[in-house]
Amino acid sequence: MATPPTDAESALQVNRVSMKLPPFWPDRPALWFAQLEIQFTLAGITSDKTMFMYAVAQLDNKYAIEVEDVITSPPETGRYAKLKDEILHRLSASRETRLRQLVEHEELGDRKPSQLLRHLRTLAGESVPDEFIRSLWMSRLPPSTQTILATQDSVELSSVANLADKIHEVGPRPHVASASMTPEVEALTRRMEELARQVSSLSQALGSANTSTRRPRSRSRSRGNHQRNRSQSAPRNPTWCWYHDTFGARASKCREPCTYAAENAEGSR
Repeated sequence: MATPPTDAESALQVNRVSMKLPPFWPDRPALWFAQLEIQFTLAGITSDKTMFMYAVAQLDNKYAIEVEDVITSPPETGRYAKLKDEILHRLSASRETRLRQLVEHEELGDRKPSQLLRHLRTLAGESVPDEFIRSLWMSRLPPSTQTILATQDSVELSSVANLADKIHEVGPRPHVASASMTPEVEALTRRMEELARQVSSLSQALGSANTSTRRPRSRSRSRGNHQRNRSQSAPRNPTWCWYHDTFGARASKCREPCTYAAENAEGSR
């Protein structure tokens, strides 16, 4: 006949059944272990093997993989302490790697802004403040999109991401999505469009002014060249032959009719 359990053993069994273990908290593993050990104390659990098994049972698969070697080949003694040390060390290193990737390498690429935001949140985990995620996410967006979203500081980040998707879809013309924009964003968009029109008009005016200042000089040069060509080709005396008209006194030939010899003979007298 089995010996009935003592009152202390019954109380211990009740405590073990009623023990509520906290779900694993990967962003605060040290805090999770502290909560876990409080439950062990309340339940009166002191066995190293029992604490080890409880802790392993609370790990999701993706975190159990981080300490697979400890789980499959635990030491003979100090199993729980070994598991705790390795989880704290390895998950801390993994978190640093994720944060470094978050800050240094993630760009928008061919993703939608909302897709980039979800990816950044996954990398950051729950420990990174939402304000930091918002600032980092917006810095990865095109400057034109950043300008419009700058007025949305008081809007929930998921709603801002939806607006960013609509701006991203229409590319450089965000006014197409104005139906979903706030009045402040619509006013900002109109000012940007008006500024673009003013810059375009100013560029055209400057181009016309430069063209008009160049054209008179071109006509002046053409007219001067034409006049010189005419003066060079026009005969100095229509009654002279070509030789005397071209070479004057240096002409070695003369062709009739030509009055050069007679005129110069009268001038010499």
